Amino acid sequence: MGCGAAWTFLQQLSRPLARAALATTIIVLTAALQARAGSEGPSTEQGLVPVTTPQGVTILAEVADTTEKRARGLMFRDSLPEDRGMLFTFPEPQHWTFWMKNTRLALDIIWMDRDKKIVHVERNVPGCSRSDQPNENALYVLELAAGRADSLRLQRGATLRFQAPHPVSDQRSRPSP
Repeated sequence: MGCGAAWTFLQQLSRPLARAALATTIIVLTAALQARAGSEGPSTEQGLVPVTTPQGVTILAEVADTTEKRARGLMFRDSLPEDRGMLFTFPEPQHWTFWMKNTRLALDIIWMDRDKKIVHVERNVPGCSRSDQPNENALYVLELAAGRADSLRLQRGATLRFQAPHPVSDQRSRPSP
């Protein structure tokens, strides 16, 4: 917009009707953005899901809810902050095995059932290795930087709290209501 067009626009704003229209537009857009934010649940910061431990510590987890995101996981990362992780969601509970191809950092891997109760923990799994699978089915898996499971006292039987996003592949297969 050139200087002349900008001046014309500003002159129009000085008119009461134009100001009212602009105010109405701003209110409508603000309400729409707030409604959308409220419908997305309690996630924060670019779609991260807060995962809370029994001790009240919150980890912000990226969500791996598609085949592609689950396959990529934490590949090629050089570090993972203590307050971050990756939450894998699956369409159905199974004995999920993780192969940490191209993963440069050691991780703690926590498997959870549909009630978010921990069914298995693998500690300090080195990059480019395969992790043992749990003896029980898991619907969710949380990856944290190595050593965090111990420092957070995460063990079998503990329950984590988070708003479980449904895997995209699960959403596509559901019939419409």
